[in-house]
Amino acid sequence: MDQCVTVERELEKVLQKFSGYGQQCERGLQELIEYTGGLRSEILQTSDQESELSGTLSIVLTQCCKRIKDTVQKLASDHKDIHSSVSRVGKAIDKNFDADISSVGIDGCWQADSQRTLNEVMVEHFFRQGMLDVAEELCQEAGLSIDPSQKEPFVELNRILEALKFRVLRPALEWAVSNREMLMAQNSSLEFKLHRLYFISLLMGGTTNQREALQYAKNFQPFAINHQKDIQVLMGSLVYLRQGIENSPYVHLLDANQWADICDIFTRDACALLGLSVESPLSVSFSAGCVALPALINIKAVIEQRQCTGVWNQKDELPIEVDLGKKCWYHSIFACPILRQQTTDNNPPMKLVCGHIISRDALNKMFNGSKLKCPYCPMEQGPGDAKQIFF
Repeated sequence: MDQCVTVERELEKVLQKFSGYGQQCERGLQELIEYTGGLRSEILQTSDQESELSGTLSIVLTQCCKRIKDTVQKLASDHKDIHSSVSRVGKAIDKNFDADISSVGIDGCWQADSQRTLNEVMVEHFFRQGMLDVAEELCQEAGLSIDPSQKEPFVELNRILEALKFRVLRPALEWAVSNREMLMAQNSSLEFKLHRLYFISLLMGGTTNQREALQYAKNFQPFAINHQKDIQVLMGSLVYLRQGIENSPYVHLLDANQWADICDIFTRDACALLGLSVESPLSVSFSAGCVALPALINIKAVIEQRQCTGVWNQKDELPIEVDLGKKCWYHSIFACPILRQQTTDNNPPMKLVCGHIISRDALNKMFNGSKLKCPYCPMEQGPGDAKQIFF
């Protein structure tokens, strides 16, 4: 992450220079336009079209040309300076990021089944982003046959999200009402918050919408138990319609951030109903790879330097533990305290009679005859007494 911060710092410098250069360029050119325009008006007023310019006007015109030339040269010089800043960004990228990451790849990792899985994940990602034409083109080129029923939910979700970005609530409200029972089973507040936003939009219309707002308030009835205080606040704001909500103690109801929040809530709850993760699996995998890549490149260099063959030759395991942060914690992973290895489908965790847990491989290695003694307590048990557990 330090490398990303370094590159980002250089990029911010370039953006600041671009912004400053643009303002300086616009200001300088505007001054020149005003100066030459005033000079032209002065020449037209003081000279006849057929007469020659006086010595004074000739000097003034010479100074004007020199001023234009100096301004253009200065702008060109500043533009060259920006080019050097842009080149520094490229050098920072080359310095902080390894262009060749093939060393951490494992030969044979992408077999036919794995390649197909990757293509399916990419198609799903494009569906999530609303890039349907790209997804369909990829399906054709990769030879994938996607059921139309897989695409339809994403089409609807993207249509509703696009409407929410333009502050159009009707499609989201219709979807929430049609899925009310399932949303309430998940203790979702989506439908209430959508009704709340629509009610606030009516309040912004002032006294002209007062009757419609009171009529619309009937939609809050199913949510009275769980959102009583919020409903009381909304109804109290009606008192200030005449002077305007923006000039009342209820001005917080007009916070623009709630539109971004409703998009996040809709995405989360809609994905939950469809049995999908909130984030695209491709985005999550890519982010995890960016975090893990520097450590893997370093350990690969150490392995090659010390000529440690056979340390990293498995496709489904890494030579070191890589901390991806709490954001990437999705399920529990058990590591055997005896063999210091993570359990897998072929080597699952086993619970002993005493309650201690070890891996199946450790269990098999510790059997002595027909009895097994727990490595943490003196209790003994038979070979068949251990039970597989699931996290």
